[in-house]
Amino acid sequence: MFNTLPLILILLISSVFAVALFRAFNLPVMLAYFLVGLALGPHTFGLLPDSEANREFAEFGIVFLMFSIGLEFSLPQLYAMRKKVLGLGGGQVVITLILTMVISKLAGLSWPTAFVIGAALAMSSTAIVSKILAERIDLNSRHGRLSIGVLLFQDIAVVPMLVMIPALGMANSNLMNVLGLAMLKAAAMLLLLFTVGKWLINPWFNLVASQRSRELFVMNVLMVTLLLAFATKLAGLSYALGAFIAGMLISETKFRYQVESDISPFRDILLGLFFISVGMLLNLEQIYNHIGLILLILFGFILFKALIVAAVVRLFKYEAGVAIRTAVILAQAGEFSFVILALGAEHKLISGVPLQAVLAASLLSMVIAPFLIQYNGKIARKLVGSYTRNSGKVVEEIEEAGRHLHDHVVICGYGRSGQYLGRFLREEKIPYIALDIDPARVLEAAAAGENVMFGDAARRVVLSAAGCARAKALIISYADNRAAMKILHIAQESYPHVPVIVRTVDDSHMEQLRAAGAAEVVPEILEGSLMLASHALMLLGVPLNRVVKRIRLFREERYKLFKGYFHGASDADSEDLEKQQVRLHSVIITSGAFAIGRSLTDMQLDVFDVEVKAIRRPNSNGAVLTTDSLLAEGDVVVLLGQPTGLVNAENALLIGRVAIK
Repeated sequence: MFNTLPLILILLISSVFAVALFRAFNLPVMLAYFLVGLALGPHTFGLLPDSEANREFAEFGIVFLMFSIGLEFSLPQLYAMRKKVLGLGGGQVVITLILTMVISKLAGLSWPTAFVIGAALAMSSTAIVSKILAERIDLNSRHGRLSIGVLLFQDIAVVPMLVMIPALGMANSNLMNVLGLAMLKAAAMLLLLFTVGKWLINPWFNLVASQRSRELFVMNVLMVTLLLAFATKLAGLSYALGAFIAGMLISETKFRYQVESDISPFRDILLGLFFISVGMLLNLEQIYNHIGLILLILFGFILFKALIVAAVVRLFKYEAGVAIRTAVILAQAGEFSFVILALGAEHKLISGVPLQAVLAASLLSMVIAPFLIQYNGKIARKLVGSYTRNSGKVVEEIEEAGRHLHDHVVICGYGRSGQYLGRFLREEKIPYIALDIDPARVLEAAAAGENVMFGDAARRVVLSAAGCARAKALIISYADNRAAMKILHIAQESYPHVPVIVRTVDDSHMEQLRAAGAAEVVPEILEGSLMLASHALMLLGVPLNRVVKRIRLFREERYKLFKGYFHGASDADSEDLEKQQVRLHSVIITSGAFAIGRSLTDMQLDVFDVEVKAIRRPNSNGAVLTTDSLLAEGDVVVLLGQPTGLVNAENALLIGRVAIK
């Protein structure tokens, strides 16, 4: 204990500081664990012994990584993305694997070593790519969807690779017989577990969950995962395959998300330990002695893999610009590269200079990846002139469609919510233009005669082409808070007079979006709950007028724009109601306006029964203006009130007198 505790403390302290530092610089946390393993490992300071026990314990990190992949594996999703997953992903992995094996064999390496290197370099980093695409709001773009499809196939392809590597490591055996037997065992194990296991897993998890004990539930998940991992190991396969099967079985139950939440602390800590053990494999002396070879492998590998990805994407009839963007995004090694290399080293398939060179090059490619991926668009436009022209053509088409629109609505996203909104606007004879980045959806909607254009609403030039400066409202109909914040920033800076309504999944970001300039935020879950409540109350015998009143009062409390809308609605006719209806109105303080140099407190607009909702100053870098701030030319005052009061308030701001009594 005396000797072990200091080592554990050194490991914990180093990991905490390294992870905190890498998070502060927004770098992949995995690299922090590599750094700890490298610094404390046997080839550097030698504080962590490279023992068999440590390596076996670290292997459980792979077990929980594969369990998580199995848990996220979805056959319906795989079927929906089959062209991208099986076609693009399969083509990329197979071509990269075969060509790398041929090059490795020509370099004088054995076929088993060549297989390990090819399998490792065929992988890309799911963690890095998905994180950067989400931050750049590119997950739903064409290159984003293609990248995710390829990554999904890579996750699947790891499974047979993890079966083949231990089989290749068996000395003095006929290779084809060993591989055939390993594949047969894996197929039999999968068939057995998905027939018998699927029948047992649901009732067993229901029984455990009925005890209402979180500790018991977590222990049960660990037991099932490790039991199946042990079963596959006994069958002569790897722990990781059993863990993957366990994840797939549990993903078919209703406890999938609970399991994912409960298991994540174990997975992350053990996975960190695994990456530390991989860092311990790095030998700085060998890396220094062969730095030229490593850099050659690094740049050759990035260019080689990018060319393969681009060629496969082009083969599937995507334009050159999209192919290059996808290639740049996927031109790095991944987490599974280290799993494959570590397993290959364990079975004595790769060692010495080849192991050090490929390991170091893979690690460096992941360090470079975040900086390379963020320039994927610029690289594509630089290399392919037609891609820039096509982007310009898209903007021109949107500009042509929006050129004659005035006082219209710009809808960002034309999914289910956007389409319902478009139908209501058409019925009210209100002009609109919708923007969406799903080409299939745009073609179908346009064929039906709807004013829908292909374009990314998060781009300033696209919003400008859609006539946002002349629009009466901007509506973000898809529930992506990052995209909404980006659009709000553009609207706040360039079109402060245009009110923006945002749809969200829940109400957790309502205040943040309102602070960013949204006139109103509509949470989907909240509205669904209101409909559920209204139906339940009516079924329970509550009179309809009382149900309507309760829902109305709740909306008035929750939504600022609903305040005063419906008072007396049941008694007034529609014409009177329309005259009394409260609405938003933006007043731009023009040159020579009476309000310049005065505050809204001085103007006393409340005498007109209007409420000041916001004061915006273009290009103010987020400066917050209040009713006590002195107004300047170009400021926009957003008012809420009835039509007569709004006209009087606008005249008071601009000319200092009231036109309508």
